[in-house]
Amino acid sequence: MAAQFAAAGVLTGLLALATFASCNTEGDILYKQRQAWEDPNNVLQSWDPTLVNPCTWFHITCNNDNSVIRVDLGNAGISGPLIPDLGGLENLQYLELYDNILNGSIPATLGNLSNLVSLDLYSNLLTGAIPTTLGAISTLRYLRLYENNLTGSIPPSLGNLTSLERLELQKNALNGAIPSSLGNIKSLQFLKLNANMLSGTLPLEVLSLVIAGNLTELNIAKNDLASTVRSSGLRVTAIIQDKLKTT
Repeated sequence: MAAQFAAAGVLTGLLALATFASCNTEGDILYKQRQAWEDPNNVLQSWDPTLVNPCTWFHITCNNDNSVIRVDLGNAGISGPLIPDLGGLENLQYLELYDNILNGSIPATLGNLSNLVSLDLYSNLLTGAIPTTLGAISTLRYLRLYENNLTGSIPPSLGNLTSLERLELQKNALNGAIPSSLGNIKSLQFLKLNANMLSGTLPLEVLSLVIAGNLTELNIAKNDLASTVRSSGLRVTAIIQDKLKTT
């Protein structure tokens, strides 16, 4: 009888531990992401789902409430897709996954990260369109998606990111017009759209950021833009573009 009680106690303890771990939503999300990635350098070895929370894992930073606020895996050698579940990291402020071999599309669910300050996915192999949902992240200050294989147009919804300081989309395969809504981002300091397949003209609303905003570098070179201005002579540090096209 005593042995049965002991066994039952052990089983109850294990079930309680399993239930506690399963309640750790952020840990579940990150571990699911780990399983979707190839990790030849074992940088994710500490991502152990049996721990109470992921705050002790390498490359993870938490706040005082043990909620994940940073994922820092730049230049980590990881490959594979981004899972939609990442949009459930509701307190995340920094998602730093640059300079890896990530592929697939950018999940639209990242637009749910309402506390995000920096989204750095540059220098990967990401494909597909820039999700329009990213325009809902009002806290975003740094959006760097350059040097991928992104296609489609620049979402006009990005003009809602009125706290944005850096928008760097260069060296992709983006097409269509530059949205005039980007002129709403008075805080913008760097706008880099070079080396895409953008067409049309540079909207006056965007050019006005040189005068009424904080823009210090505007790079639209190596596109298919027509009738772009040569030089403003204004406060802007640099307007980098192709030679003026008249036809």
